[in-house]
Formats: sequence, C-alpha cells, structure tokens
Amino acid sequence: MLKPAFEAIQSNNSSSFLLRTFQQEAFRAPYHFHPEYELTLITGGNGKRYTGNRMENFSSGDLVLLGANLPHCWKIADCNKDKFSTKISNVSNRAGAIVIQFTSDFLGKDFFKRPELKTISKLLRFSETGLQFTGKTSAKAEKKVKSLASKKDNFEKMIGFLQVLQQLALSKEYRLLCPQNISRSANQEEQYRIHQALSYIKENFRNKITLEKAAKMTNLSINAFCKYYKKITRQTFMETVIEYRLNYAAQQLVQTELPVASICFDSGFGDISHFNKTFKSKMQESPLQYRKRFVKGDI
Repeated sequence: MLKPAFEAIQSNNSSSFLLRTFQQEAFRAPYHFHPEYELTLITGGNGKRYTGNRMENFSSGDLVLLGANLPHCWKIADCNKDKFSTKISNVSNRAGAIVIQFTSDFLGKDFFKRPELKTISKLLRFSETGLQFTGKTSAKAEKKVKSLASKKDNFEKMIGFLQVLQQLALSKEYRLLCPQNISRSANQEEQYRIHQALSYIKENFRNKITLEKAAKMTNLSINAFCKYYKKITRQTFMETVIEYRLNYAAQQLVQTELPVASICFDSGFGDISHFNKTFKSKMQESPLQYRKRFVKGDI
C-alpha cells in the first residue's frame, strides 16, 4: 500500500459537520487520511475498499465509520477491463456515496463527555479501528443517512445525524476493519491481552502460529481466548493471521520479482494450492493477475 496523503477538509460555515453526496464515474480521492471522523455510505458501484492495511471488496450499501487519521480510499471496479481504477468507462458501475465528516468537538469540546452520550463516545473511540456495519443496522442506517442528505434544515440534519450515531453505537452488528488499532480503544486489561496476541502475530505470522501459544500468552484457555478474541476484534484469531500473511504476500508480489511459490512459503502459507485459493478469495484474482495489474500501473 502506498503512503497515505493528507487531505485538508474544507469546513462549511453553515453547518458544524460536512455532509456531501457523490455521483460520478469513480471515487477520485487517493489513499489518504484526515483528522476528521468519517461515516461513508456507498450508494452505487462496487470495487475495493482500502482501510489501514486492509483491502476488501465493497458494493452498494457498504457502511463504514472511520476514526481520525485512519488512511482509506475506495476504488471502483472497471468491469470492461477487469481491473480497479480511479477512472472508468463502465457507466453501470458509477460511483455513488454519501459522506459525513466531523471532528470530535463539532458540537463543543465536552459535548460527548456528557453521560447521555457515553455510548456514542465509546463508538468514536472504537472507530479508530474502522467499523463496518452489517445486517439490519446497516439497512436502517442507510435509510436515515439518505434522508439526512435530502434535508434542507441544518438543525434537522444535526439531530438526525446524532440519531444515526446513537443507533450505530447501540448495535452489535459490526466488525473491526483494523483490529491492530484496538489497543487505543480498549481498557487496560483488554489492551494487554490484545497487544500480546497481535504482537505474537506480527512477529511470527511468517512462521508456524498456534492457538495454544496465543492463549498461553494471554493467560486464557484456548476456548476462552477464541471467544474473547472474536468478541473484541469481530474476527477469529486465525482470520487475523491469514490477513497478515495475505497483506505481506501482496507487498512481496509488487515489490519483488520472487516466484509466487517462494512468496507463498515466505508469507507463512504451507501449501501453494491453499495460498492461491485464499489469495483469490480475498483479492478476487490470482497472485499472478495481481502482480500483472501492478506492472501495468493499475494498483
């Protein structure tokens, strides 16, 4: 992944937060970051979403809340050319989004410290990991966000936006996009356990990793560790391990000329067939296709 560029968000003097609607050929913003929080609802198009060190598919209805300074971008798929780009000719896959950007003090320095807003305050802390909302929560929030975009009265927009944040804050239908950032948002005990588990992954993902050792490092039984880890990160321990391995493999494919088989084993995978299948499932293309797109300048 390229180094993220800083984006300066232009404030709107008529509103305490910025709400914009996009309907265009592609999402033109590069991989970037900004100090504002961002709630993005995709209303059209499909392609790849880049958040921190994670790359995933997205489609219409995708709803994510991104914390301050979390790098991100969206790239639309060009169905005619079978690639992902910032400029496309495929009209049927036009990009559409409603984006709400706001600061932590957009309603006053201590606004979210009030007891009535503790759930939203917690939501904003956890948004530093990047949150994707799913299920009924996403469907309901989608309707409300679209309604906000059509409102003319800024007071109604503000109240409606707070209601959206409260709905998201009360939901359990979400997943963390960048679990490695969880230590910023968790309490002291959670920080220690998650830090131990993630440190173990970061230092050893290219080698053999076991649940037994991870559980031992966090002073939990294997069963308790698995439940705890998934509760905090919204993904299994081994899903995180595979994610680290795939991200490393993707980097090696574009930064070196090593054979795919060498990259497979160097990334921690023990079987080339499993590597190819897992890579294609994640990236929607084979390792060789991924490398060829980079050579052509499409990544």
